[in-house]
Amino acid sequence: MREGCHIEEVGDRLERAVMSLAHVPDDPKSLYDTYEQTAIEILDSEFMNFPEGILEQYLSVHLYCLSKKLGLSEIV
Repeated sequence: MREGCHIEEVGDRLERAVMSLAHVPDDPKSLYDTYEQTAIEILDSEFMNFPEGILEQYLSVHLYCLSKKLGLSEIV
C-alpha cells in the first residue's frame, strides 16, 4: 500500500476526472454511466494502493450516493 494515500481523495479524483472530460453528459443516466466508467478505471489502476476490497467498496458507496443525488433510484 502506498504511504500517505487517503481514501477520501479518491472521490475528489473521480470528480475531477469526469469534469475534465471534453464532453460531460447532460442527462443524469449518461452522467452516472460516465462516473461509473471512470470509477472502474480508477479501481483498475489504483486497487493495489489500498487494503483488499477497500477501494471497491468506497467507489461502490460513492456511486450509490451519486445515483441518489441524480435521482436515479432504478440503478440501485
